[in-house]
Amino acid sequence: MPDQKPARPPTHSPAGPPASSPAGPPARRYVSQVRDDQARRTRRAVVTAARELFLTQGYAPTTIDAIAAAAQVSRRTVFNAAGSKVALLKLALDWAIVGDDEPVGLEQRPGVRAIQAERDPRRALELWAEMVVEIAGRVAPIGQVLYAAADSDPEAAQLLADEGRGRMYGATAFISHLASLDGLDAGVSQPRAAELCWALMDGHLYHLLVTEQGWTPAAFTRWLADSLSATLLKPAS
Repeated sequence: MPDQKPARPPTHSPAGPPASSPAGPPARRYVSQVRDDQARRTRRAVVTAARELFLTQGYAPTTIDAIAAAAQVSRRTVFNAAGSKVALLKLALDWAIVGDDEPVGLEQRPGVRAIQAERDPRRALELWAEMVVEIAGRVAPIGQVLYAAADSDPEAAQLLADEGRGRMYGATAFISHLASLDGLDAGVSQPRAAELCWALMDGHLYHLLVTEQGWTPAAFTRWLADSLSATLLKPAS
């Protein structure tokens, strides 16, 4: 049967094709992508400026106006891009943990995936120590800001508590993985093992030994892996 022609051809407005035409959505997506990219660049500039000011002059003395001036945006833009001062601190901390501002959680990152895929408990612990030290190198400076801010700012204190809970979640997941590999020593319970990892994941210890005492990150990694191996894992047969 031959194709039937429509009784009335479709009409187009002088402004261009109708919204349902193939040319419509790509144009809108392009405009939306441009706006999203611009918003992301603005937020990155604002958070970077806030982080630098937090590190150089402290959390309490840093004002939104100072952040806006450093980022070369308006005060309103600071709030629209990131939110309050504690929200800026949280973003700076979150980005330090994962290493960038991509919307990809730590559990989806290659380091965690490599640990999850490792079947040898000792090697899994070594990979974990390497990841912890890599993260600590980024987190330790802004972590010091958070500790100081939490002393006087209730919102910062809540952020510190939330960070601690997130760290415990990660430590518990890691210990569960070691247990699934039958790697834990019988004398160490999973909760106690998770508590040890939780404490050692804190960037403050990295700050004390690497920043203040001059340990190299490699030496700190080796100590961390060796100490936990001796404490948590079954003796090598």
